[in-house]
Amino acid sequence: MIKKFRTNRISKLSVACLAGMLFTANVVEATIFKATTVGSSINKASVLAADSIKVSLTEGTNMAIDLSPDKKSIALDIQGTIWSIPVAGGTAKALTDGMGDCRQPKWSPDGNKVAFFSFRDGYYHIWSVNKDGSGLKQITFGVFDEREPDWSPDGKSIIFSSDRKGNYDIWKMDLATKALTQLTKDPANDYFPKYSADGSKIAFVSERTSAPGIYVLSGESNESLAVKHTAKLTGPTWNMDATAIYFSAFSGAASTLEMTDLKGAESKTVSEKGEDVFPFRISWLSADEYLYSANGKINRKKVGGTSAYPISFKAEVTVVKPSYTRKKYNFDNSSKPHPVKGIKGLNVSPDGKSFVFSALGDIWLLQKGNPKPKALTNDNFMDSNPVWSPDGNTIAFLTDRSGAMNLWIHDVKTGKQEILVKLDYDLNYPAWSPDGTKIAYYQADGKNSWGRGTLQILDVKTGKTEKAHESVFVPSQPSWSPDGKTIALSSLEVSSSRFREGINKILLVSLDKKPDRYVSPVPDRSLGMRAKNGPSWSPDGKIMAYVQDGLLWTIAVDETGNLIGPPKRLTNELSEVLSWTQNSSGIAYMATDTIKQIRIADGATEVIPIDFNWEYKQPKETVVIHAGKLFDGRNNKYLTNVDVVVVGNRIKEIVPHKAGRTGKLIDASTQTVIPGLFEMHTHQHAMAGEKLGRLWLSYGITSLRETGSDPYDALERKEAWDAGNLTGPREFFTGGLTDGTRIYYGLANSVQSTAHLDLELERASRLGYDMIKTYVRMPDILQEKITNYAHKIGVPVSSHEIFPAMHYGVDAVEHIGGTSRRGYSPKISLMNHTYQDVMELLVKSQMNITPTASLQGGFYAMAGKDPNFFQNKQLNAFYSAPAIKEMQDAVPMIEKMLPGYIANFGTIQKTVKDLLAAGARVTAGTDSPFIPYAMSLHTELQCWVDGGITPFETLRSATLWSAEAVGVSKDLGTLEAGKLADLVIVDGDPLVKIQDAWNVKQVMKNGILHDIDSLLKKP
Repeated sequence: MIKKFRTNRISKLSVACLAGMLFTANVVEATIFKATTVGSSINKASVLAADSIKVSLTEGTNMAIDLSPDKKSIALDIQGTIWSIPVAGGTAKALTDGMGDCRQPKWSPDGNKVAFFSFRDGYYHIWSVNKDGSGLKQITFGVFDEREPDWSPDGKSIIFSSDRKGNYDIWKMDLATKALTQLTKDPANDYFPKYSADGSKIAFVSERTSAPGIYVLSGESNESLAVKHTAKLTGPTWNMDATAIYFSAFSGAASTLEMTDLKGAESKTVSEKGEDVFPFRISWLSADEYLYSANGKINRKKVGGTSAYPISFKAEVTVVKPSYTRKKYNFDNSSKPHPVKGIKGLNVSPDGKSFVFSALGDIWLLQKGNPKPKALTNDNFMDSNPVWSPDGNTIAFLTDRSGAMNLWIHDVKTGKQEILVKLDYDLNYPAWSPDGTKIAYYQADGKNSWGRGTLQILDVKTGKTEKAHESVFVPSQPSWSPDGKTIALSSLEVSSSRFREGINKILLVSLDKKPDRYVSPVPDRSLGMRAKNGPSWSPDGKIMAYVQDGLLWTIAVDETGNLIGPPKRLTNELSEVLSWTQNSSGIAYMATDTIKQIRIADGATEVIPIDFNWEYKQPKETVVIHAGKLFDGRNNKYLTNVDVVVVGNRIKEIVPHKAGRTGKLIDASTQTVIPGLFEMHTHQHAMAGEKLGRLWLSYGITSLRETGSDPYDALERKEAWDAGNLTGPREFFTGGLTDGTRIYYGLANSVQSTAHLDLELERASRLGYDMIKTYVRMPDILQEKITNYAHKIGVPVSSHEIFPAMHYGVDAVEHIGGTSRRGYSPKISLMNHTYQDVMELLVKSQMNITPTASLQGGFYAMAGKDPNFFQNKQLNAFYSAPAIKEMQDAVPMIEKMLPGYIANFGTIQKTVKDLLAAGARVTAGTDSPFIPYAMSLHTELQCWVDGGITPFETLRSATLWSAEAVGVSKDLGTLEAGKLADLVIVDGDPLVKIQDAWNVKQVMKNGILHDIDSLLKKP
C-alpha cells in the first residue's frame, strides 16, 4: 500500500512493488462468534433479502478437497464454505454456514466428521463438523493461527501447523484430553503435516534455510529430509504404502503436482504441462488412482496416467445487490463555511495553554480562550507535523519549501522561520529531546519501501545528525525518556515469518546501543495505528500514554521503559493523537472531531473550543471550450465540433460550435475533451508534499478514491484541495484499514471488539467518510455489522473479500489478487487464473471490482512493450532522472527475479476482459504508490486495452462507472449539461489509441482550468 511519495529525488522503486482490559474484552465477545450450524445463517432462506440472487458454482478457485474413508463422498471448500458431494459428482450440500472462512477439509477416519480450519473468531483455529452439517465444534483455542489439520489414523488426535510459539511448527492435540504436544521446534516454519496410512510417520513442509523441502518425522523426534526443493511446496501426501510422497510445487513459472519415490529417490512432475494445480493435498481412491484439484475442477487420475477427467459438481449460494440511499454530496455550496475537520498532528504546549496542528496545508496555533486559530504559515507548500520544544519557545515542523519534506523551526516570539535539516529524502515525525538540545526524526530509506524510516538524532546547536537505529517499517512518532537515553516508539512485531501480520508493540531503542526491547501493555493485543497515538513518555518519566482499542490508556514504567504496573484507562471515547503537558499533569488528544484535554489526577476532561472553517474555491466566470472531439463517458463515439459552456463550476450546456459565444474561449478545436479520470485505489500521505495534487491533475485525474489512510491526514488533504489552499483533485476518502486481531500496515486499525468497532463506526459518520475499507483479518461477522452501519449512513464498503461478503451486501472488492489471510487467494490461483465461481459471483452480485492489474505485473509489462514509456512529460517533470533510470533498469530484471511475473500477466488481462464481457462492474485503480502515482492509472488503462478491452470500455470504467461506484454519478463521470465541470483536454484520439489519454494539455477541475505547464511548475 503506502510508500511516501517523492518527486525529483524519488528513490529506488521496490521491485515487487503493513493486566486486564477494563473496557473491552481480550478477544471478541463470545456471543459475537457463537458457533452456528448449517442453515442458521447464510444458507437459511428465511433471512434472505427480497433481492437475493441464487448463484450456481461449478468450479472453485483454489479449492481444496478430501475423499471420505468409505470412498463415497468428497468434502471440498468453495469460497469459505465446506461442502460435500458424492464421489461421482452432483449437487453439493453445505456442511458449514459460510460465515467462518472454512478451509481445507479433512475427513475423520470413521467418516463421521470433517475437520478444517476456520477464521470464525478472528484467528484461524481447527474446527470440526458432523457429516450431516450438525455439531459444529471448535477444537483449538487461543490468540494463534492454526491451519492444515490432519487426523491420526486411529482418530484419537489431530495434527496441524500453529504459530503459538512465535513461528509455525507442527503440533498434535489429543482429542480426549485436549493435551497439546509440539512436534517440531526448528526456527524455520514447518507446516502442512500429513500422517502416513499407518500413523508411524508425518510428512511436512519446512522452510529451513540450509535445506528447504519436505521432511519426515518418525515417532515424535526423528526428523529427516525426504524431498529437497527450492520451490514453494504445499500439500505433501503419502501414497498408500508410504513409498512415495506427492506434493504441489510452485516455481513462479508453473504450479505442478510432483511425486518423489522414497525408495529410489526418483522425483518427477505428474501433472500435465500447463495444468494449474492448486496448492493442497491429493486423496487416494485406490493404490493407483487419486483425486486432486486443478484448473477449477476436481480431477480423477490414474498413477502414471497422462490425463485426468473431472468430477462435476454444483454448489448453490446467494448474493444480494445492495440497495440503500447513498450519501448526498453538495458540491455547490461555495458560500457556506464548513468546519475544518482535517486537524492533523495536534500537539499541546508545555504549559498546556496552546495547541499547534496542521490544517489546510499550513501550521496553526490555537490558544485557550480564543477559539479562532492563528496561521503560523501561509504558503502554497505542505506544512506539517508541528511539535513544541520543551521550553515552549520554538516549534519544529516539516515543510517541502526546499523540495523534500525537511525540518524547519518557528520562533514563537519573533515568528522567524529557518531550516534545520535539508536532505534529498523526506523526513517525518520530529520529536524534541527533554532538554531541547536534540530532535529525533525518521529519514526515508533509499528504497522508501512504503513508509520505512531510519531513526536519526539531530543536534540542534551543531546541526549534526547521527543514525540511532536501522530502518523500521512504518514506525510511530518517537518519544524520549526523561534522561534522553531511550526512545520509545510503536513498531510491528510479526507473529511468524510465514505471514507478514503481527501486532503493534512498544519498541524501546537504547541510544547507548543496548539491544532493542519489545514490551506490550496487554500481551497479544495490538496498540493503535502507528502514527501519533503513542507510546508517549510523560515528561516526569513515570508513565507512558498510548492508544489501544480506540481509547487512551496509561501504564507505569521505570526509567528505561519497562512496564511496572497495570494499564489504566483514561477515556471511554475514541481518542487519538496524544501529547503531554510539560508538568505531566495532562494530555491533549483528538476525540474524533473535537480537541480535548484530560487531567491525569482525576480524569476530568476539558473541551477546547475552536472556530475554524473553510470554503469551497469555486469560479464564477463563464468558460467556453470549443472541442474538436468530445467523449461524454457514455457513448462509444465522439461528439464533434461542439462547445462546452461552463458557468461557474458546472456545465451549462454542450451544443454545436458557434463563434462569438460570451465567456472565456478555450480553443480545443484540434483536440479531444474527455471527462476527468478517477483513480479508484490509492494511498497518500502528507509527506508527499504539495506537488502530489499537481501530479494527479497533470495526468487528467480529477477524482481520487483513497482506500485507506490516517483519516486526519486524508481530511486535511481533501479540505486543502477543495478550498484551493493547495492544487489538487477531488478526494473521496476513508480512515485506516479496519482490520482484526493482527495487522501489518501502519494505518491498519486492529479492531477486536464490538465496543471498539462502534467507536470507529461513529467516527466514520462524524468525519464524513466516503467509504469504509475492511482489511484482510476482519471476520465476516464484524464485517457484516460494518456493512449494515455503512449503508445506514449512505456509504459503500470494500474489502479484499468476495464471499460471503457479497451475501450480506458489501459493495466492492479490491484487487483480483491482493493480500489474503489464507496464504493463497480465493479470487486468483498462483498461475493468475480465475475460475467460474469468482466470475459468476462478481457478475451476478454486481459487486464492483477494482482489479489493479498494473500492480500485478502490468506496469513492467507495459514498460517492456513501449520504448517511449519513460519519456512521458509528466513523469520526467515530477521524478528525477536517476529515479526514472532505476525504473527502466528494473524492467528487464523483473522476469529474471520473479519468474512468471510478466509471463503470466496475460492471464490477468484475460480475466479483466472476460469480467467486462460477462457484465461485471470493473473500475480502474492501481494501489499507487507501489507503482508511481498518476502514471500508474494510465498504465492500468493501457493494460486493459493491451489485453483486448476497447478504449471506450476502458475510459467508461475510469469515468462513469467509477463515479457510480463512488456514488457521485449525479455530478461526475460524464460530460453532460448540469454535471460538474471536471474535464481533460488531450492531444490525439484516446478512443482509438489509449496512450493519447496522457497527452494532457489542460485540465479543468470544478470549473477551474489548469494548463499542463502550470501544473508542472513548482510554486
